[in-house]
Amino acid sequence: MTDDASLESAAHLAGVPDEFQRLWTPHRMAYIEGGPQPHVDECPFCWAPQQDDETALIVARGTRAFVLLNLFPYNSGHLLVCPYRHIPLYDDATAEEVAEIGALTQTAMRVVRSVSNNDGFNIGMNQGAVAGAGIAGHLHQHIVPRWAQDANFFPIIARTKALPQLLGDVRRALAEAWPAADSH
Repeated sequence: MTDDASLESAAHLAGVPDEFQRLWTPHRMAYIEGGPQPHVDECPFCWAPQQDDETALIVARGTRAFVLLNLFPYNSGHLLVCPYRHIPLYDDATAEEVAEIGALTQTAMRVVRSVSNNDGFNIGMNQGAVAGAGIAGHLHQHIVPRWAQDANFFPIIARTKALPQLLGDVRRALAEAWPAADSH
């Protein structure tokens, strides 16, 4: 297509043209088809380390904990740090698990910052269903990168979050940037 005359008009295509822009996200069908509660019968954080890193979206593995992408991210690069042991609360973790979760969190912040040039982070743990934990039975810490420009009304008005990258692409970029000494 070298000139405007070769562009096809969309007027005859299905649908009625209107003032709305469309955000097409066909990759999200995996979540819709999976239903409202994937992994109901098994813990996704116990399942993930048994898979290969690409399938489970694991970015790095430690001795006592691992880092993976959130399957339902708030932002691109939204990571979770989980102990391998199936424990529900932070005070159930051993001193060694707490230390490794902290070290992996620090490395994750450095890696995300180097890959995505974000301006800040939200870091936290929701412990127990009443506190908002989606997977209350397995401790996990959220690392959510934030950008000064990422605030908009999409999540408020449309209950939709626009994510500019596919999960597999984000996992690959973060895993490639992860320091070799921190990947066990």
